[in-house]
Amino acid sequence: MPLPQALAKFNRRVTNRVAGLVAGRAPGLAIIVHKGRNSGRVYRTPVTLFSQDGVYRVALTYGRDVDWLKNILAAGEFELETSGHTVTGRDPIVRHDPKVSWAPQGVRQALSAIGAEFYVEWHPA
Repeated sequence: MPLPQALAKFNRRVTNRVAGLVAGRAPGLAIIVHKGRNSGRVYRTPVTLFSQDGVYRVALTYGRDVDWLKNILAAGEFELETSGHTVTGRDPIVRHDPKVSWAPQGVRQALSAIGAEFYVEWHPA
């Protein structure tokens, strides 16, 4: 079972604001810049980013029912701030992997323990 929504709410209000200060520059952390589906407002969501062989991935630790994911899927395009530069992401795809085999060893066990079997994947534009 993914992390509880109460924790997601806390992270949106507290943790994300702190993480946002370093997420676009620190290794392994990034900021997904996306527009609201209805409001058109620009949002900045800190995430833990995994990249390998030109593919970017983010574990869906709160499940698939999160606004930032709905926004990037609806738009089909978004910006990613990582390692001090901005990359355009296109055509994100949600994938399911119960074994979390895409994740590095160590992270794999943590994601499996919280039931984060879904992730979003995309290639840079």
